[in-house]
Amino acid sequence: MKKNVLALIVFITILLLAACGNSEGSDSESAEEPKDIKIGATPGPYSDMSTKGLKPGLEELGYTVEVVEFSDYIQPNNALDNGDIDVNLFQHTIYLENFEVENDMDLTALITVPTAPMGIYSDVYNSIEEIEDGATIAIPNDPTNGARAFNTLRDEGLIVIDENAEELTVSEKDIVENPKNLVFQPIEAGQLPRAVESADLSAVPGNYALAAEMDLLDALALEDMNDSYRNVVAITAENEDSELATDLKEVVESEAFEDTIDEEFQGFGKPSWME
Repeated sequence: MKKNVLALIVFITILLLAACGNSEGSDSESAEEPKDIKIGATPGPYSDMSTKGLKPGLEELGYTVEVVEFSDYIQPNNALDNGDIDVNLFQHTIYLENFEVENDMDLTALITVPTAPMGIYSDVYNSIEEIEDGATIAIPNDPTNGARAFNTLRDEGLIVIDENAEELTVSEKDIVENPKNLVFQPIEAGQLPRAVESADLSAVPGNYALAAEMDLLDALALEDMNDSYRNVVAITAENEDSELATDLKEVVESEAFEDTIDEEFQGFGKPSWME
């Protein structure tokens, strides 16, 4: 009898140990994999926004985040497409959509973020009201930024644009009234910060203004930006409905993210959803 009881005890003990082992294995298998991600950005404000705005919020959600800087506007999308990074933040929707078509990629603009607007700068005038007849203004010579410049001048009452013109493709030929007889000097966008010294006025895109260490708040006027020109958090289309995509939206839409923008990125125009 004693031998039978002892054998039964040993048998039960083995079963219990096996059950514990299986439970531990199950727990181990169900444990979440580390969520290591890489965010690509170009040096400057959007690398800073990734580091100060996106990274802290994602880390609170359990991610380990590395911000990777790229020196041009080509590699961040290439790296996203081939999986070297998981997210990027450096471009607006129009650029992203054109890049996709030209390079046969399937990327997604997940959510727009506050963006440095184009500004009208001057070393000659202290206000829009002071601008004199015949003043020269340097404007970007590329169609996208040129349209932004003309729309900003229209919003400030300096020109009138044909009401039938397409806002995103407005050009000098669409101007129907130029009451101050402004003289337009198209030049390459990267040279516009220096043109502040040579022209009466210069329409400088926000990224070039910041690269030249200009203060956005020194502009006589800042662009009322179309959301198509605002920078976006981009992700591959196949990850558009992923947990990462959901978490990125949660971070960008958080009060903490907006507080960071207000404190660290003064002058940046907020997207319509944030307003």
